[in-house]
Formats: sequence, C-alpha cells, structure tokens
Amino acid sequence: MSTLSRRRAALAGVVAAVVALGTAEPVAVLTGPRSAPLVAVGGLVVDLVPEPVKQFAIDVFGTYDKIALLVGTALLLAAFGALLGLAAARRLVVGLAGVAAFAVLGVAAALTRAGANAFDALPSLVGGGLGALTLWAFVAGPLGAGPARREQAGRDRADAADRPPSTPPPAVAALAGEEKTPGGWEPVRHDDDAESRRRFLRGAGLLTGAAAVAGLGGHWLAGRRGVSAAREAVTLPAPAAPAPQVPAGADLSLPRLAPYVTPNREFYRIDTALVVPQVDPVTWRLRIHGRVRNPIELSFDDLLARPMVERYVTLACVSNEVGGDLIGNARWLGVPIRELLDEAGPEEGADQVVGRAVDGWTCGTPTSVLRDGRDALLAVGMNGEPLPIQHGFPVRMVVPGLYGYVSACKWLTELELTSFADFDAYWVPRGWSAQGPIKTQSRIDTPRPRSRPAAGPVIVAGVAWAQHRGIRLVEVRVDGGPWQEATPAQAVSADTWVQWSWRWDATPGEHTLQVRATDTTGETQTEQRAPVAPDGATGWHTVRVTVT
Repeated sequence: MSTLSRRRAALAGVVAAVVALGTAEPVAVLTGPRSAPLVAVGGLVVDLVPEPVKQFAIDVFGTYDKIALLVGTALLLAAFGALLGLAAARRLVVGLAGVAAFAVLGVAAALTRAGANAFDALPSLVGGGLGALTLWAFVAGPLGAGPARREQAGRDRADAADRPPSTPPPAVAALAGEEKTPGGWEPVRHDDDAESRRRFLRGAGLLTGAAAVAGLGGHWLAGRRGVSAAREAVTLPAPAAPAPQVPAGADLSLPRLAPYVTPNREFYRIDTALVVPQVDPVTWRLRIHGRVRNPIELSFDDLLARPMVERYVTLACVSNEVGGDLIGNARWLGVPIRELLDEAGPEEGADQVVGRAVDGWTCGTPTSVLRDGRDALLAVGMNGEPLPIQHGFPVRMVVPGLYGYVSACKWLTELELTSFADFDAYWVPRGWSAQGPIKTQSRIDTPRPRSRPAAGPVIVAGVAWAQHRGIRLVEVRVDGGPWQEATPAQAVSADTWVQWSWRWDATPGEHTLQVRATDTTGETQTEQRAPVAPDGATGWHTVRVTVT
C-alpha cells in the first residue's frame, strides 16, 4: 500500500503517461513519426472506430478532425494513466502491468501500419519503460515516501522483533501506510506534510516539463527531417498541353463567394494520415503491376520527363454535407493515367485500378473511367507549384467526376490492376460504395445563414458542380415559391464548378432561400435529403435569413 493520496496517485499516473508519450517522440525521429505511440494508436483508432463516429468528427471538426483525434487520444491516455496511478497506489505491480499494456498497445499499433519494421517498436518500448520508472518513483521511490520517514523506519526495524505483531513501530507503520485506531491498525495516507507535498509537486513539474520539451523537440526534429527542401528543389516542366485560360467573368469576385480557383492553403484536406507522409522524390518509385501484360516502374524523374498535361479540375469529398465546403477547384499538372495504363496493358477482367499510398491507404477506381478520355492525371503540380506536401507530394491522382475516396490517392506509390470482385479498397469494408460518381450539387455562399441583409436588392450567389457532366441550369426560390433562374458564370470546362448569382428584391422579415442545379444530361438535384454515406449527400441547400 503506497503512502500517496488518491489525488496524488492519479496525478502520478498522468505524469507517467506524459513522460511515456513525450520521451517516445525523440526516438520516433529516428524510426519515423508514424511509429510514435500517440500517432500509431491514433491511426489504429482511425481504422477501427465505427464509421458514424468518423463522420461525426468530420461534420463537427471539418479539416481539423486529425488534430481533434490526436488531442482526444492524448486525453484518453492521460485518463488511463490516472487510473494506473490509482491502481499502483494500492498495488504497484498492477500499475506497472498497466504501463506494460500501454507499451504493448503502442508496439502493436506501430508494427501493424503499412511499411513498418521491427525498429518501429522502439518509441513505445522506450516510452513505456520511462513511464514505468516514473510511476515507480512516485509510488515507491524517492518521489513517494519521504526520506526521513524511511530513515526512521530503518531505525525502528531493529527492535521490531521485540514488539507484538499487532503493534508495529510507528515509523514502520507509517511507511506501510497504517495507523493505530480503536479497532487496530488501519490503512491511512501520510502525504499531507509540506515537505512531501513540495517534493511531489516539484518532481511532477520537472518531469512533465522535461517530457513536454522532449515531445516538442522530437516533433520539431521530425519536421526538420521532412521533404520541404526537396520539394522546393523541384522544377516543374512546362506542360505540353497547357490549361485553357480562365474565361473573363468566371470569377464573380463577390464577398463571401468561394473563388473560382481555390488557393492551395485553403484547399480542403480529408484523409486518414495523422502524420503527413514525407516522401523523398529521389527515392520515390511508382509501380504499375497486377493484372497487366507489361509491369512498369517509374522514378520521379521518369515521370517528369513525360509530356505533361495541365487542367482545371474540381475535387469533392464524399463526406461533404449539402452546403458543405469540402470541395475545391485547382489547376493540376500531370501525366495522363490513360497513357500509362495503355503501356501496361490491362488484362481482360481487370476492371479496377487500386491506387495505394505510401502509408497503405487504398482507393479503387474503375479502369474504364481512367481510359474513357477524361483528364485523369498523375498530378505533380497544383496551381503552378509542386504539390504541397499535405496534398500528396510528390505524386497524387486527380480524376474528374469521382469523389476523392475512390480516385484521389495522395502520396501515390502503386497502381495495381485487379477487379472489384477480388479487392475492396479502404473505405468499402467500412460501409461506403465501391464506386463513387459525383452527384449534381449546388450551394449558397451569400447571404450566409442567419445573416441580416437590408431590405432591397440582395445578390444571392454560390457555386454548383457536376464534374465531367457540367451545369446547365441553376435555380433559386424564396419561401417555397416558384423557382427563378439564376445567372451562371462561365467555366473553363465541365470538369470544374461554376459560380452563379441571382438578384433578389428582399422584403423585411424572415425568409428561406433554396438552390438546385441541373446538369447537362438533364438531371436535376433531388429534394430528398440523404446522408453522405454510402455514396454522397443529396438535397437542396437551404439558407434562412432575416431581412431588416
């Protein structure tokens, strides 16, 4: 039985958890950031958590879902540490066994990630060992029972044999966590003295600070080992087929209206990578293999030497709710995937191309879509510069007309020809459709929901999209009245979204605005609301405003 109170025992467990996580980070600098316990366990959570929970996180946190997950994982581990501290205060071996279990979980999570090796176990082992040492120091070591109490206990042991078993020496009893009561010797806590409290808090503060410095320092060093310098050294070739000029008037330049071309820093990012993969273009290789007659392997220089195509393409996430912002338009530079597949020669029945990222994530794209003439690219550039690292540097897939989960593989390293009958990509076993064509959608950007525009002329504006089909018509209605045709701006091609606007003579009071779009095939958005799973949300975007 420890002399720590419950409060200090719980704090000791939290400090041990912080030490374990913090000291593992510098080790992960050597083995790779994905081997750090926090990231490895977080990745395991991403893979195993039920799909509705993932979608809830995306809905609530948007592109900050990964930060929220890491913070949440850290808080859960801290709570686990508090429980271990309480357990260790009663029986040290139980607390140490819990720390060992934490280390085993970290090792298992790190070793089961794609591309892992035996060295990836080191961060969890080192962190777990130092966490266990910290817990021992607080519960049974120099940061727990006071030195004076230990010295007195040593002196009293000399005459302990002359005392009846029921009356142990006072210092021995104190060290054992007992005191004399009318009913006999009972457990008690003896850490209320000022010296013990100062020693405990000083130790906790120093260890927590040191672990924080180690953790932040390890994170900083990992960033220094990234590929930013390699990316800056890349010189993109001029495209053999440049992108068409953006037509005058394609961007209406209205306040709060999304720009026609999305800046790289504002482009949405939704993926499962808790740590952005750092891929060196010098060592990068792309394998095109599987059910092909001529397997191909390309280096980054090989890819850059090929004729480049530049195109504007709007990408959208299947998790985008009606009216959501998980969509963006950019100018992409890359090699047509169709040409590479023609060289590889897909075999009969190979109806799926599996894109595989360096972290093991996969997406499955219909082979027919990649060969039907659309501008499906292995992209190396985005808006005139090498791909940003967080958007897939050095190479990613861009396929017009398909949601990203079945086409937009970032940090690409393999294209494997197979069939939908033989292989399910990452999201399919988790309840999403194997194929994901983008649905016709539209959004009101201005006025904003719950805004208070002044009575009189109000410009209602937004964007609409139906990639690879194009938008034919956008309509707006007020308070369930007749649909009014909006004015669409011009667009580069059917592969991008289009801005639109409509002049509304607003009258005072509360009003409801709705928008719908019709694509060039004649299909109009359905009013029926449907969730994002399994193949994209449906419904009309609705905005309520109060005109003053």
